Amino acid sequence: MGLMDSLKAKLGPAKDKVADLAQQHGDKIDQGLDKAAKVVDEKTKGKYSGQIQSGTGKAKEAIDRIGNKDGGTSGGPTPPPAA
Repeated sequence: MGLMDSLKAKLGPAKDKVADLAQQHGDKIDQGLDKAAKVVDEKTKGKYSGQIQSGTGKAKEAIDRIGNKDGGTSGGPTPPPAA
């Protein structure tokens, strides 16, 4: 077994735990991201609002993907359909 295979085997349970936590607490994570984005936007006096909103959106999408490891049948938020 190679180094990468060994790492994947050891990190598998952690990945599952993170996915479970993201699924259970996705709404709280989204609220935290919004709060952090608001603080940063205020501190930068709106200079980077577009980048902050873009980054926040991408982070929320990542949390949704992680939390929906079962293909979106978990009852959690579903990502918008691809255009």
